[in-house]
Amino acid sequence: MINNKKITVVLPAYNAEQTLEQTYNEIPFDIVDEVILVDDRSSDKTVEVGQQLGIRHIVKHDINKGYGGNQKSCYNKALELNSDIVVMLHPDYQYTPKLIHSMCYIIANGLYEVVLGSRILGKGALKGGMPWYKYVANRLLTLAQNILMGQKLSEYHTGYRAFSAKVLKDIDYNVNSDDFVFDNQMLAQIFFAGYEIAEVTCPTKYFDEASSINLARSSKYGIGVLGVSLAYFFQKIGIARFKIFRKP
Repeated sequence: MINNKKITVVLPAYNAEQTLEQTYNEIPFDIVDEVILVDDRSSDKTVEVGQQLGIRHIVKHDINKGYGGNQKSCYNKALELNSDIVVMLHPDYQYTPKLIHSMCYIIANGLYEVVLGSRILGKGALKGGMPWYKYVANRLLTLAQNILMGQKLSEYHTGYRAFSAKVLKDIDYNVNSDDFVFDNQMLAQIFFAGYEIAEVTCPTKYFDEASSINLARSSKYGIGVLGVSLAYFFQKIGIARFKIFRKP
């Protein structure tokens, strides 16, 4: 805990057998109270590795629900456990768990309700091996999103995020997509609800075992991201209404 706030790390997993242990072992248990592993019907031994590591809360999907569907289960379980701060950490070891301290202290001390680990602040993305086309797409999408949503984030596409329970209860993330665009929908909902978002510089790693999506899925994601930002813009100026911005 920090300031009597219960901290839970959620691990949305799909075929993370080879990297789960390394990720788990770097979680700072001096402040982290609970770990939740949600397995999206992996075809490897992700669940067995989680059990061997002694993870108490393991949620197994009977069908593959997708990246967004996995996160919904993560946050629902974290709130069920009465968590005060929830950190979403990919178990593929692409993001270092060593930033959990910094991200959680920002929330626990009442500075911000949401903190992102940004690969774009500094040189973390390219230095860590992010493909150049993904870097360029990241920058262009982020520019468009900042213009449409009136914000100044360095990136909207990081998978390393920490939230207060207050934020998770104040947005209806369960109506969001089960696909990768879920992440962007959440950020749009958070901004629409009036919250500000902090960012910390995050090194990242690209390697064979790290999760990634192919060019076709990336293109679909990019179109979806722009759609979310346009929906935000249109609702803000009052010419349309979208269910993702309704209060839960």
